[in-house]
Amino acid sequence: MDPMLPDRLTLQPIARFEGTLVLPGSKSLSNRILLLSALAEGETEVTRVLESEDTEVMLAALRKLGVGIEGKPDSGSLRVYGAGGVLNAPGRGPVELFLGNAGTAMRPLTAVLAAGSGTFVLSGVARMHERPIGDLVAGLRQLGARVTCLEREGYPPLRIEAAGLPGGTARISGTTSSQFLSALLMAAPLARGPVTIEITDHLVSQPYVEMTRALMARYGVTVERSELLRFTVPAGQRYRSPGRVLVEGDASAASYFLAGAAITGGKVRVEGCGSDSIQGDARFADILDRMGAHTRFEPAAIEVEGADRLRGIAADLTGMPDAAMTLAVTALFARGPTTLCGIANWRVKETDRMAAVSSELLKLGARTEVGSDTLVVHPPERIRSASIATYDDHRMAMAFSLAACGGQPIVIENPACVAKTFPEYFAELEHLTVPLRS
Repeated sequence: MDPMLPDRLTLQPIARFEGTLVLPGSKSLSNRILLLSALAEGETEVTRVLESEDTEVMLAALRKLGVGIEGKPDSGSLRVYGAGGVLNAPGRGPVELFLGNAGTAMRPLTAVLAAGSGTFVLSGVARMHERPIGDLVAGLRQLGARVTCLEREGYPPLRIEAAGLPGGTARISGTTSSQFLSALLMAAPLARGPVTIEITDHLVSQPYVEMTRALMARYGVTVERSELLRFTVPAGQRYRSPGRVLVEGDASAASYFLAGAAITGGKVRVEGCGSDSIQGDARFADILDRMGAHTRFEPAAIEVEGADRLRGIAADLTGMPDAAMTLAVTALFARGPTTLCGIANWRVKETDRMAAVSSELLKLGARTEVGSDTLVVHPPERIRSASIATYDDHRMAMAFSLAACGGQPIVIENPACVAKTFPEYFAELEHLTVPLRS
């Protein structure tokens, strides 16, 4: 956390967003790449790894598991010495891994460690123990793993008594989190036999699964998708280092600055992801375009320029649940209501985001309608000054900072929670905004 941030940060009214931002590395990509590099044959140089709490958790866990890692994220690059296969418990006793509130560490490590040997205990903060993992545990058990939920069935903390993963077919739900499927896919090449995973219902956040498949292919492993919701990893494949990997800029982080430009009539360019991005959130600029902003894509950059007042829309955000929070706050500045669809899994994120977002929008003067997987935002005639509770959720702090574009001071409580994925967020916000002069 940034020791310079106060317990409560007052954001003065913002007149305009303008400038260029070089994006920090993607959290989702950083942790996937670090894990695949640890499993691969050979050494991998990973550049532009995100420096954040979530990546620190993953790095600490890999080092505790005996993976050789040189360097730190703040140095610009890391060198990972791959294990060339499964990760085993060093020593005889259980290996205890504390993974904070990092779903991108808890879920894939659970699957990968089940394919190794030894005993592992995985735990996190209190909120992590409230976030369901039952679909992943069920899938691993179907593939022959021994995984025990230590306190409540379907939730961390977990005990894994690993003796290799036989393989086979796992049938799981995909309605809670795509991370469960991604975790099983990443562990699949470590199994003794072929692995097939079938989603029995609906798969949320599909772009994240395609991200996982693309990265696995870069490390030499093919995932066959024979039907829309059926994935097979043939036996006999091994991860091999691609040598050097560049972490793409964080498209979720880009959403706040692009939305700020759209809201204020400014112009912002983000560099590090663009039309070639494998992140679903990179298409958030298309949502802003539908609302009336002007957008332009380059292979590794996106520009948004605001026009007249934005208009409310209905949008299916199944593929970009994180950027959906940005849209919820952007909706305060639209003409007419905005309907967000496909966001049921907000309830099992770092906090219950459905309840949190609705509650804080109400403070700002909006009216909301909450459905099972929808949120309708009716913008106020005038945005109120308010103190925004962030629920120790980094995306609450970043998304609601945009409320300062409404002409009133906005207080962000516990602003240091942005350290989870973007420690420098508020410094970049100050750099890319022009204050409203009274």
